[in-house]
Amino acid sequence: MNKGKKSNYLAKISLGVMGAGFLITIPFQETFVGRLLQGGFEAGLVGGLADWFAVTALFRHPLGIPIPHTALLPKNRDRMITALISMLEKDWLTKESIKEKIEQISFADKLIQIAEKELSSVTLKRRISPILNEIISFVNLEKLAPFIEMELKEYLHTLKVEKFLQSIINQALNKKLDEKALDYILIELEKWMAKEEIKRNIGIMAKQLLDNTEADGFLKVAISSFRNLINEEKLGNMLQPFMLKKIILLQKDDNPYRHLILSRIREELEGMQDKEELMVEINNWKNTLVNNWSPVDQITEILKQLQKKLILLAEDEEFIDRYVISFIQNFINSILETPKKMESIENWIQKQILYYIDKNHSKIGVLVKENLEKLDNETLINMMENNIGKDLQWIRVNGAICGFAIGIILTILKTIV
Repeated sequence: MNKGKKSNYLAKISLGVMGAGFLITIPFQETFVGRLLQGGFEAGLVGGLADWFAVTALFRHPLGIPIPHTALLPKNRDRMITALISMLEKDWLTKESIKEKIEQISFADKLIQIAEKELSSVTLKRRISPILNEIISFVNLEKLAPFIEMELKEYLHTLKVEKFLQSIINQALNKKLDEKALDYILIELEKWMAKEEIKRNIGIMAKQLLDNTEADGFLKVAISSFRNLINEEKLGNMLQPFMLKKIILLQKDDNPYRHLILSRIREELEGMQDKEELMVEINNWKNTLVNNWSPVDQITEILKQLQKKLILLAEDEEFIDRYVISFIQNFINSILETPKKMESIENWIQKQILYYIDKNHSKIGVLVKENLEKLDNETLINMMENNIGKDLQWIRVNGAICGFAIGIILTILKTIV
């Protein structure tokens, strides 16, 4: 702007010099030098005024007079903007030219160089903690919990009970849980059987069995005689010790009946997955249980606890250095060590950029047009004068000087003729 003002000031001085020179030389027209200088100043004044008119006519009406074919830029503003936009879109910033330049740039290399440089900076380490806190706090747990529930239920529905059940059975057998379960049952059964109440109940049930037993001949007579000789208490006293003894014997490792029972249990467990009806029933039970299960509240609470722990970890500088920075560095190293990954990332970046260029190329002209339309005519003219005014004002200076030189030459020629 200062250069434009100086040029404008110089142009006015040149015009003033020509006008003053013309007036001063009028009394000296009788002499050759006077005529020569007056011819030069006269032509310089005409040339300067003509160029002033031409330059002024580009931007506004000279002296405010609406002379035809003046104020060319304001009158043709829309045409100029349209031509400028067309030139930008079709000549200077075409899709092809932008794509060609974009394809010459290796964005992946530049991004990795920036990332490696920033990883070693103290500023990044300071900024990572608040960034992580923002990311962790930004997660909407109420919306995330139903999604986790849905995915968890979907996984449980697809889970094969046969494989899962067989894995549990194999682990149980390897750890001899069947023997432990049998021992636990026998111990509890022994405690239960030793109770006085149980002895009485055993006697009652045995007496009822004898009373309800039907037989013929000698067996009928024997049972009837035995029934008259014994009562419920005696039956209980006889059967309880017998049953307790059998239970205690089953707890010993060398008992053949124990091995028989365990062998039968293992056969049943190992062949469980081959029982189709049982598997179908277990799967139906599993699906019903999963459908009726609603763990949203529990998942939300777990996520909240996890979120609090992550926020505390994000504020720990040692955690940032050891895990976050280290993770990012290892990730960058893995990319650098694998050319295919690097090429894949570069192709993805290029693809995204080219896609946005194709989609938004027309917005270049729209953006230019919007910005130009925000300016009124006076502001736009002032901007153009400030940027190209120096050269325009020199046209006026050159017009005055060239006119002066041409005037001298013409005066000499006229004198000679």
